[in-house]
Amino acid sequence: MPLGAKICGLSESDQIQACVNCGASMCGYILFYPKSHRNLNLDKAKELTSLKHSKSNVAVMVNPSRVDLESIKDFNFHYYQIYGNQKPDEINDIKQKYKVKIIKALTVETKEDVLKYKIYEEVSDIILFDSKGYEQSLSFPHSLLDDVPKRVKKMIAGNIQIHDLEEISKIADIVDVSGACETNKKKDLTKIKEFLLKVKKINENR
Repeated sequence: MPLGAKICGLSESDQIQACVNCGASMCGYILFYPKSHRNLNLDKAKELTSLKHSKSNVAVMVNPSRVDLESIKDFNFHYYQIYGNQKPDEINDIKQKYKVKIIKALTVETKEDVLKYKIYEEVSDIILFDSKGYEQSLSFPHSLLDDVPKRVKKMIAGNIQIHDLEEISKIADIVDVSGACETNKKKDLTKIKEFLLKVKKINENR
């Protein structure tokens, strides 16, 4: 399978167009998380997710409340990417009620953190393994994922840089990137294009 790419923290239509044109498989939008400079207000999120394209829109949320979820239920989101300590039943309730696919995000520092995928595997379409940095763009040792079986659809985030892609392509189904495609905390169209071109070249050489 080719390596998929999600560009996260999008905030303008030209950024989305660059993702679409250059082959990203997912466009990510950060909601309800004001600690991040990438956080979107709801009006902007509605505007951006109404744009017509063939990629999957992902709502990225940390411990979303029912009020939060209700406020975006009519937006054009295909996936909810959820951070937090929700129980599997809670995740499944969200999945069923809002008719979306689920990316359950696990923050990783130790092997025990990785093994939490077993709790969410049945209720998640994708498991995201991220660092504990959230908006701080930290990394973690990818060798911690060595024992995660191939049946688990894996996304990897956490300070991913363009030179990491060869390694990532051997262990993940999807790479999730944000900071590497920014200049001065703003999405850089040139960096988006370069990153996605590298993903494309890796896939062509597989």
